[in-house]
Amino acid sequence: MLPLEKVQNLIDRHSKLEKDLSSGDIDKKKYAEISKEYSDLNEIIKYAKEYLNYEKEAEELKNIINDNNSDLEMKEFAISELDNLKNNYQINEKKIKIYLLPKDQADSKNAIIEIRAGTGGLEASLFASDLYKMYDKVCQKKNWNIEIISISKSDAGGLKEVIALIKGKNIYSSLKYESGVHRVQRVPDTETQGRVHTSAATVAVLPEAEDLDIKLDEKDLRIDVFRSSGPGGQSVNTTDSAVRITHIPTGIVVSQQDEKSQIRNKEKGLKILKSRIYDFERQKIDQERSQDRKSKIGTGDRSERIRTYNFPQGRVTDHRINLTLHKLEEFMEGEIFDEIIENLNLKAQQDEISKIS
Repeated sequence: MLPLEKVQNLIDRHSKLEKDLSSGDIDKKKYAEISKEYSDLNEIIKYAKEYLNYEKEAEELKNIINDNNSDLEMKEFAISELDNLKNNYQINEKKIKIYLLPKDQADSKNAIIEIRAGTGGLEASLFASDLYKMYDKVCQKKNWNIEIISISKSDAGGLKEVIALIKGKNIYSSLKYESGVHRVQRVPDTETQGRVHTSAATVAVLPEAEDLDIKLDEKDLRIDVFRSSGPGGQSVNTTDSAVRITHIPTGIVVSQQDEKSQIRNKEKGLKILKSRIYDFERQKIDQERSQDRKSKIGTGDRSERIRTYNFPQGRVTDHRINLTLHKLEEFMEGEIFDEIIENLNLKAQQDEISKIS
């Protein structure tokens, strides 16, 4: 049961924001902030008021039910109303608990996604390419913009690594549970015996860091330049345009060589570096806040196996929530991506709700 004081605070806050907005005595920036909070509260305030009135309304209905002077029809009506009231009470309580969940400030940000071939050689690089194509299709369906920052191809059209920036509304909240090891089971094109091989690719999803999130001090950076090299050792160009940036305090290293311009490589490298540092700092704070941060949803650690794609059986399984969908082809086309994401979000909410008393 929710403390009534918490619910009353929501109603009081809503009233105060309404008063502030109508006063006209605030600047544009503050007005925008208050409007956003007021709009968010508007979605829950009706349920909060109903929740607070529950005891009073329930008591009135119980009095009718227990009153010997009440006729049978009135009592039956009161019993039915009390059942409805109890059901609404539980629904309202859940909605309010979800609203009260701690907000992840990164949820509204764009995301940088990093996909790398893992164990499995050439087949792993082909799977990494398939994963990238899947996310690309999801972006197309959702009207998100995807922009490749860095790409390293393998033989036969696979990918050793690809790093991309995805822009749109609430991107990080939609993709944050994709971090981890993605395992594939299928018969490679090169397999003559028809045997199923298992290989893997790793995915890391980082919130895009903005200048306000991370301030880089030049003295904390070591920047090395070197000559870019393409597949087979062929030189991409004859100048030292590739850049390796090391953030000395954290030891995080980013290399960038896709562009012919050293300046562009540095810009792209710094964008990736900022997001990795931002993610590093967020995880450190999370770990300090709670030692039991790891839940069934997982830590987002790249070393954690999160999903298996079984092509012979046409199924995709998310191991964190024990969900199996026999719709692998649709999933790889980006058709049912939301089905797994919604279940992951629901599980995360349920885990957090259980902590609210």
